[in-house]
Amino acid sequence: MTALTTAESLHDTPEGLLWEPSERWVRGRKDKVTVVDSHHPVLVWEPGVPVPLYAFPRAEVREDLLRPAKNPPTGTHTGSQIFYDLEVDGELLENAAWTFPAADLADHIAFEWFRRTGKGLDHWYEEEEEIFIHPRDPHKRVDAIASSRHVQVEIDGRVVADTHHPVLLFETGLPTRYYIPREDVRLDLLTPTDHHTGCPYKGTAAYWSWAGEGDDVPPNLVWSYAAPLPAVGAIQGLLAFYNEVLDITVDGERLERPVTHFSKHLP
Repeated sequence: MTALTTAESLHDTPEGLLWEPSERWVRGRKDKVTVVDSHHPVLVWEPGVPVPLYAFPRAEVREDLLRPAKNPPTGTHTGSQIFYDLEVDGELLENAAWTFPAADLADHIAFEWFRRTGKGLDHWYEEEEEIFIHPRDPHKRVDAIASSRHVQVEIDGRVVADTHHPVLLFETGLPTRYYIPREDVRLDLLTPTDHHTGCPYKGTAAYWSWAGEGDDVPPNLVWSYAAPLPAVGAIQGLLAFYNEVLDITVDGERLERPVTHFSKHLP
């Protein structure tokens, strides 16, 4: 099998997929068993899905661990043709892998990521760095920049944050997030929760909810990264707020509440 060659631009398929080769060394494991060890991964974007996934040449996949799926799903993954169950150390993971019918990707296999879908491989690495949730998009930037702007945050009409020392986080496709030092946040008006999320660009976030009254205020609308990834180390320990459901004023100008893919998860 001949590996796909590196290209400068995205390729598309009749099925609506976009793909491009990656030069990263990618490995995927189930517990301590390496299932994928690839120097020729391909990034694939499915229609309507904002983040990519990886597909791998069959020669770089432990096909001896794959079994034809006993109960293949329908309506998942664009034009998926064949599903596989994965058997590792006696444990069977149903529909953990699949192929695409697109001719460009005919000899490639994609896998579910456990921390994204709750099934599939649970450890992924690019080079020697473990990555989480999904592959990082090479067409996306995330920049954390210290600022002296005057930022105020209101929840249900009350000012909960007021600072001249924010860190602004610019992430492709999302509104600017304003990370605020703890000393400039009314933590007495917030309650920590057990909620956590993972981000391949920033790390693992802990959350707070509004402690005041107000039925229209959703939970988990404030978050912070105690140990962010090095590329965004400037946000360490600072608190950010969902622009989608509260009011942020920057240098005297109140921002419009944006609508993003997070909006549907925030009542």
